[in-house]
Amino acid sequence: MPTDFNYVVGGEAGQGVQSVGLLLGKVFTRSGYHVFADQDYESRIRGGHNFFRVRVKDKPVAAISETVDVLVALNQETVDLHRKELASGGTCIFDSEKAKDVSTDGSFFGVPMERLAVEKAGDKIMTNTVALGAALAMVGYDLDVLNAVLTQHFGKGKVADNNVLASRAGYDFILEQYKGKVRKIKALAVDSGKMFLTGNDALSLGAIAAGCKFMAAYPMTPASSVMEYFAAKSRDLELVMVHAEDEIAAVHMAIGASYAGVRAMTATSGGGFCLMVEGLGLAAITETPLVIIDAQRPGPGIGLPTRVEQGDLQFVLHAHHGDFPRCVMAPGTIEECFWTAVKAFNLADKYQLPVIILTDHHLATSYGDVEPFDISKMAVDRGSLYSDKDGDPSKYLRHKITETGISPRAFPGLGKALVVTDSDEHDEAGHLIEDAETRKAQMDKRLRKLFGLKREIASPLRYGPRKADNLLIGWGSTFGALHEAVDLLRRDMSVGLLHLNELWPFPAGAVADAIGKANATYVIESNATGQLARLIRMETGKDVTGKILRYDGRPFTPEYIAEAVKKESR
Repeated sequence: MPTDFNYVVGGEAGQGVQSVGLLLGKVFTRSGYHVFADQDYESRIRGGHNFFRVRVKDKPVAAISETVDVLVALNQETVDLHRKELASGGTCIFDSEKAKDVSTDGSFFGVPMERLAVEKAGDKIMTNTVALGAALAMVGYDLDVLNAVLTQHFGKGKVADNNVLASRAGYDFILEQYKGKVRKIKALAVDSGKMFLTGNDALSLGAIAAGCKFMAAYPMTPASSVMEYFAAKSRDLELVMVHAEDEIAAVHMAIGASYAGVRAMTATSGGGFCLMVEGLGLAAITETPLVIIDAQRPGPGIGLPTRVEQGDLQFVLHAHHGDFPRCVMAPGTIEECFWTAVKAFNLADKYQLPVIILTDHHLATSYGDVEPFDISKMAVDRGSLYSDKDGDPSKYLRHKITETGISPRAFPGLGKALVVTDSDEHDEAGHLIEDAETRKAQMDKRLRKLFGLKREIASPLRYGPRKADNLLIGWGSTFGALHEAVDLLRRDMSVGLLHLNELWPFPAGAVADAIGKANATYVIESNATGQLARLIRMETGKDVTGKILRYDGRPFTPEYIAEAVKKESR
């Protein structure tokens, strides 16, 4: 029988909810299962309701589910909020000495979590590890796998040993008290060798693999973990990570490093990107490669700092005054995050322009199982570089007019060529100008890059029949939910998926062709105004049949999309 079950671990911030969810995901990933996990937390250090969802399947999975098979409640509030989500046959494990108002029917199993943590491991801080052991016992899983993960996570020593004791206490309690209620799930592999990463982890790895050596940023959820990743790896990999005083400083530091010849980037969220817009224009007119990660969250203002939204698409397409070429990418899966980062640096260097990677809280902070990335498949393309051997260095022109719009790039101090540029309009040598003829020539030169860049943009991903009656259209982090929604809907209707992960220059021909083959088209996106739908109309002249929009700060699920499509199509 196929395996597909869902854990939800809930409690207050500070109770170790994230640790339980993360370790559960690692256990099942190590054992050969496919895992997708997301976290829901409030923007506070302690208190509030946090929960971590872990979905486990024997087939690839990239979306959460509406129902819960095992609810692990570290407090009463979790029981109250999530009990209605329990699937038929689902179970709830709760701290019997903390949560008192709990049904006594056969779906709820009390475990004295805090007491067992003190008695068996000597510290109530390991209450969450007791819950972890109990959670695995409810599916009859091999505790040795968890013990190996705990040892790897905490390192050998007393802390790891005590966590192993705590997990054993929860595990044994369930088997002794509720043995007849346990559901049996077997490991598929001894050690799958797969990684368990977030989208931000994969973006960071991709950037580092692509040769990024400099990263400057100011912390802003949900992009902060990118700078944390760079900081953690900086000594071992000889990276420079600067915690800038603000986003204005961060983007200009990255531009400066790139101007000097180093692959550089910055990462922020929508509010921080607002502050970076002036720097975006500086990179454009000086033709300096720049990679910016915009990890979206709901706005305007501070909005919902720890929630989900795809509200920045139209903003990043048009940010800054004046016309200039840029590239906008939006990975849809954790694996795509890695390869998108690699491609972003290559395009930034090759076309000497800004590349913006749009992700969001859902993809940035969700975990998934990923096979190790095969870096033998990647190439580093630094674009057109100038050498003193190419001609007389005294005649070097940083903004030389070329047929492609790309001028050979020299790096200050690394040769005899004098590198001059200016944030004012300039001539080929980089000196500021005022005359109309030179202005037009330089503007035309920069815009010619779009001809080459358009050929680099990948076609949208297609899933399902090419001539389906109904076509779902999405972008970025909605991919997993849309992919699974198509499978759900295909039981009742003819339906396919068109998903964009490279958005600008816009692949107008492929999108128009797909829309033309369908009777009904629905754009599904996490914003209030249908920003992709608007972009499709702008670039293709075609209207979609309907829009399914979600802007309550929560991610789409396959069930949510399937129900909405059925309602729209009636």
